[in-house]
Amino acid sequence: FRYHVFVCENRRPDDDPRGCCAAKGSPAIREAFKAELKKRGLKGMVRANSAGCLDACALGPSVVVYPEGVWYGGVTAADVPEIVESHLVNGRPVERLRVRALETGDRG
Repeated sequence: FRYHVFVCENRRPDDDPRGCCAAKGSPAIREAFKAELKKRGLKGMVRANSAGCLDACALGPSVVVYPEGVWYGGVTAADVPEIVESHLVNGRPVERLRVRALETGDRG
């Protein structure tokens, strides 16, 4: 694969103060990635994977794209076509969603 897209789908109890990406809609985001990749004929070149906790709960839903290690936070299903077009097709990360602190390992 040229890219691996990891979408955090971690689920915590409803009373957990950290919250979780799954409760913020991350399963729908991964499904949107899968549909968009298929629609654009990128299946086999890009893989959209479910991930456990990416340790960025406050910034979620969290998505990380490898091999570059580009992190996105606050992603919605509506953002997926832009991420696919800009980053996965044209090689330009979507700056408005990018979380550079996570790319350097700073999780707060």
